[in-house]
Amino acid sequence: MFTDLLNLTINSQRLALQDQTLMLSGMTWDDYEKLTQANTNYLLSYLEGVITIVSPSRNHEAIERTISILINAYCRHYNLLYFPLGSTTLKNPETVGKEPDTSYAFDSNKDIPDLAVEVIFSSGSTADLIKYQYLRVGEVWFWQNETIKFYQLIDSQYIEVETSSCLLNLSAKMLIEFVNRGLTESPLTIEADFISRLSC
Repeated sequence: MFTDLLNLTINSQRLALQDQTLMLSGMTWDDYEKLTQANTNYLLSYLEGVITIVSPSRNHEAIERTISILINAYCRHYNLLYFPLGSTTLKNPETVGKEPDTSYAFDSNKDIPDLAVEVIFSSGSTADLIKYQYLRVGEVWFWQNETIKFYQLIDSQYIEVETSSCLLNLSAKMLIEFVNRGLTESPLTIEADFISRLSC
């Protein structure tokens, strides 16, 4: 964590539940490329000379993993061919770079995912949609403040929608019932309940 480098007497348990973010301005694309090659555990992004470095919290990771488990369960249930791309670095060279919390291609393996997922605790915002717009990612989900929102790229603009176009008939309202349980429950029971709902 960034605060470890500063030798501050801060409650480390509380920090573990919050994302830590470092923003570096006046940076170049070359600076960003060097950081992405360093194989850190941080999530990196670049836009307009600003590099954002995020150290995900434990809660962040719990929500991201729960969303991934539910997407995988949906694909298995409906026999939808899927390719998990995780936090693969997405680039539009010299313009934008982004590592989603997780991402997926459907039907065939692609360089740019069909779906990217962002979990926002104390880092990032839906302003990150600008980065995904440059990358031409068709659908982006944002989890924040115990809600999830779906955005689809329509005519070069992201529009909030109620239901996913990647996972047909899956609504944000239905998904969030299961996602938030990831902070306190085992994925095993959450996935079982989710599949039962899909089967109704």
